[in-house]
Amino acid sequence: METKPARARILDAAHELMRTVGLARATTKEIAKAADCSEAALYKYFDSKEDLFVQVLMERLPRLTTLLDSLAAEPGQGTLRENLTGIARQAALFYEQSFPIAASLFAETQLKRRHDEALRAIGAGPHLPIEDLDAYLRAEQATGRVRPDADTFSAAALLLGACAHRAFAFDATESGKRPPVDDFAAGLVRTLLGGISVPESPRG
Repeated sequence: METKPARARILDAAHELMRTVGLARATTKEIAKAADCSEAALYKYFDSKEDLFVQVLMERLPRLTTLLDSLAAEPGQGTLRENLTGIARQAALFYEQSFPIAASLFAETQLKRRHDEALRAIGAGPHLPIEDLDAYLRAEQATGRVRPDADTFSAAALLLGACAHRAFAFDATESGKRPPVDDFAAGLVRTLLGGISVPESPRG
């Protein structure tokens, strides 16, 4: 069996450890050990644990920003309902997988500060999907498929906020199960469109 390159093994190991023990407890030493490489080798590919975490989010979790960027670049394609449902589904899966990793950040003040600094340094951060979705909705507004008086930023925040909330809100229920992602995305978008879509657009 062909051995994966070291960088891929490190990302796989980091993803698994961050998912199971949390970001704060997933040390570079443990990640390197799980990846069957030295800690020095890890730092050949990644500047810091924060950099590694960002790369895990970008390369091992469902891609949200790529979808948003492609839709914003070509507004008017597909239907508004289909596009937003795809975004909601991808976002729900992204937050579902990233929340267990990132949750421990909030228990470690210094780690969160370093993480936020690392995100700012590369122009990333959890606010960007909201800004990107806002950009897409404004582009659709220009095509006439979103009402001219719609608050696109609030609509973006509502959709993505609901997707993020799904990642942890149902853990305390008796079943501990989240609403099925397809049903959740479809219902969320159906409700959102009632407030922002142009009624005369039967396919929007």
